[in-house]
Amino acid sequence: MGKQKYLNEEQRKYVRLDTVFPVQIRLVSLEGNQLLSGWLQGFTNNVSRGGLCLSIGNLGENSAEIIKSRQALISLEMELPFIPKPVAARARIAWVQNAGGGKDKYLIGLCYEDMDKKYINKIMRYAWGRKILIPLGIGLIVIFSLLLGVNGLINLRLTQANKELVRKLVSVIQEAGVAKKEIVRIQGEAEGLHKNIENLISQINSAEEEKLRLSEKEKVSSQEYLNKLDSLNNLIQKLSEEKNTLEETLSLARAKESLVKEELLRLDRIKLTLEKANVDKMYRWVKVHQNPRTGLVISFEGDSDIKGWSFIYDQSLAAQAYLYYSDLGSAQKILDFFLYQAKKEEGLFFNAYYALDGEVSEYILHSGPNIWIGIAAAQYIHRTSDLKYLPLAEGIADAIIQLQKQDREGGLRGGPHVTWYSTEHNLDAYAFLNMLYEITGKKKYADSRGLVLSWLIKHAYDKVDVPIKRGRGDSTIATDTYAWSIAAIGPDKLEVLGMDPDGIMDFAVSNCAVEVEYLRPEGNRVKVKGFDFAPQKHVARGGVVSSEWTAQMVISFKIMEGFYSKRGNLERAGAYRAQAKEYLSSLGNMIISSPSPSGQGESCLPYATSEFVDTGHGWFTPKGRSTGSLAGTAYTIFAYYNYNPLAFKD
Repeated sequence: MGKQKYLNEEQRKYVRLDTVFPVQIRLVSLEGNQLLSGWLQGFTNNVSRGGLCLSIGNLGENSAEIIKSRQALISLEMELPFIPKPVAARARIAWVQNAGGGKDKYLIGLCYEDMDKKYINKIMRYAWGRKILIPLGIGLIVIFSLLLGVNGLINLRLTQANKELVRKLVSVIQEAGVAKKEIVRIQGEAEGLHKNIENLISQINSAEEEKLRLSEKEKVSSQEYLNKLDSLNNLIQKLSEEKNTLEETLSLARAKESLVKEELLRLDRIKLTLEKANVDKMYRWVKVHQNPRTGLVISFEGDSDIKGWSFIYDQSLAAQAYLYYSDLGSAQKILDFFLYQAKKEEGLFFNAYYALDGEVSEYILHSGPNIWIGIAAAQYIHRTSDLKYLPLAEGIADAIIQLQKQDREGGLRGGPHVTWYSTEHNLDAYAFLNMLYEITGKKKYADSRGLVLSWLIKHAYDKVDVPIKRGRGDSTIATDTYAWSIAAIGPDKLEVLGMDPDGIMDFAVSNCAVEVEYLRPEGNRVKVKGFDFAPQKHVARGGVVSSEWTAQMVISFKIMEGFYSKRGNLERAGAYRAQAKEYLSSLGNMIISSPSPSGQGESCLPYATSEFVDTGHGWFTPKGRSTGSLAGTAYTIFAYYNYNPLAFKD
């Protein structure tokens, strides 16, 4: 009993190790001057500052007896993983215990007699590190795993909630559409009933007049008079009964119309709440797809061919969305990329960069996308009065002015390495130069702006049958040139130039508005009314709604509403307001949930209702029915809040 107590007390001094070290030992006489055995192989079991527990087997009878009697010192050489060479030490035997599993297997407690303290300290640090850090590490792993699980559960619920928000909006839009159609049907039915009632009243009045004429005729025999009078009375009664029936039917129709209108008002109230929630979710989608290192936002989420690409036109839209939401830090990250990091050539930036590292992904230089970066910088300056990005804006302006000087008519080519001229790019330039002139007051920007406008009048607005040409010598219809003429130049200025802003809008509606069936990612089909990239009759693919270009038209409808409101023409203003509301509401049918884990189901819009189809302007829509578009999403945000990126708004 006493011996066991002693062993327990001794063993409590040791630190339990999860790993073992190989140890070679030799038995040495107590005086230390005589070897009593050759090298024997053992392993550490536990360690302490004063010694260690050694596990050893295969002892010969002589060695076992010497060890059990503790009539020897132990000479050790330990192979330690944290010390490059074997560590030598000498120890005395404190206790011996049979390890079980065989009579020649022992646990031997050793106390150091001679060992360098620096090695003792290293062994103890390692032992305690193993004892504390391993459980701590396991605990951290468990905690981290739990946190990941909780975070995954939260993300799953958030994604499901976001998807449900989109589903509810689409459902309400569909129900509201059905209600509107029912109201139109009832109103048509009521109008028909009203006309029939008026016709019956007219017939009754005619019969009454005929009765009066009969009573005035003296030559008519009494019987003939009575017969005709009876016939007319019967007719009047029949017509009156039919009129009463129709009036009751009309009254029921009016009552039903009133009920459906009340339901529509209820749905509209719900839709307003859901639209606001989804628009805010769209902004979140733009936020979560901004790379924290470069500041760039991916342009398309879902098309593997352009995965991680950031088109610079889209970056301008993202920066302006951030500005609208007063998120100056996120806007600065984008503008800082172009101010400090982005590679460029001939004073212009390339069309696209990789969001991850900022390297060029499309080595093409186009004027328009560069101008849009300048527009974003100008909008930032106007919003904040901070001139940090003025050099960025003026650098782009100087580059396009140099291009402009190469054209005797003051037009702006599509880029330094192309020969074509785009109306869209020149509209961009007009708006941008106008902004820079307002910011700086520099005459060169006003002069350049005037040349651009002269070029537009001569080459874009020179036809009667097609109000706006796509470019010089190019009568192709591009919907965005119609929307941007209103947004960049404005209806007041267009009228001064002899252009008809109403005619521009009417032409776009007549030629480019379409209603198509859209197959949503979850599998249901919905009707979407919006604007195609080009007239449907000019392309074999059938109608396609562009979310971005439809949103551009919504902004132009709202500009026209304001134009007529200022003039006191409330009827025209109301007509444009109704069109803006109709097309913006229909865009809600295109809202989808982000397909990626990082997107967490946040709301966004696809580029178009059809994937990988020809736009009619030299590029195809992205692949994938669940591919979110930065341009389509950002412009829909602008349309909802009536923000025109091509003009300053005080």
